[in-house]
Amino acid sequence: MDGNGRWAKQKNHPRAFGHETGAQTAKTIINDCVKKEIPHLTLYTFSKENWSRPKEEIDILMVLLSTMLEKETENMLRNNIRFNIVGKIEDLPDKTRDWVLSTIEKTKNNTGLILTLALSYGGRQEIVDAFNSLIKSDVKIINEEILKNHLYCPELPDPDMIIRTGGEYRLSNFLLWQSAYSEIYVCNKNWPDFDVAELEKALKEYDNRNRTFGKV
Repeated sequence: MDGNGRWAKQKNHPRAFGHETGAQTAKTIINDCVKKEIPHLTLYTFSKENWSRPKEEIDILMVLLSTMLEKETENMLRNNIRFNIVGKIEDLPDKTRDWVLSTIEKTKNNTGLILTLALSYGGRQEIVDAFNSLIKSDVKIINEEILKNHLYCPELPDPDMIIRTGGEYRLSNFLLWQSAYSEIYVCNKNWPDFDVAELEKALKEYDNRNRTFGKV
């Protein structure tokens, strides 16, 4: 969900306004994914590297996340959405962490869209943590399946498509292991301008691609 700050700057607004508008965009896209019966949606929300941003901006983002979870829990229950996170939950401020855990608990029995937020997440750190977990185990030989089972959320399928907004052509340390064969769609629109029509355009592009997974 890239480009909130740039979008706000272009409109002569503070970066916080861009993040707030981006949160509303996320709500729109989540609801549309429910209508489309998409089973999994992962939103790249806050990376490990984002902790290096100014404290004021980080505080705004954490308050915004807590507020959105407080407001949208009923919507998740109504729409059968199960909330999940991938990342280092222990890094989050206490109040934000409490809202995250509460929302996970309240929606755990829902059977529709699994909505995952990547929070305080780093792909390299996830792989390092997986190896450290394996070192402590009795595993002697590591294969792909064993390593996958030591990632943060091994139950989540690999992403079929990664939609990158803001015109950026990089993975930015998100889901590095899981993205080995993901289709990548780059949208030049900043996240606050991303809408249902753009999502449908991305999904149509996905349908037209030939996924061979290295085979002929």
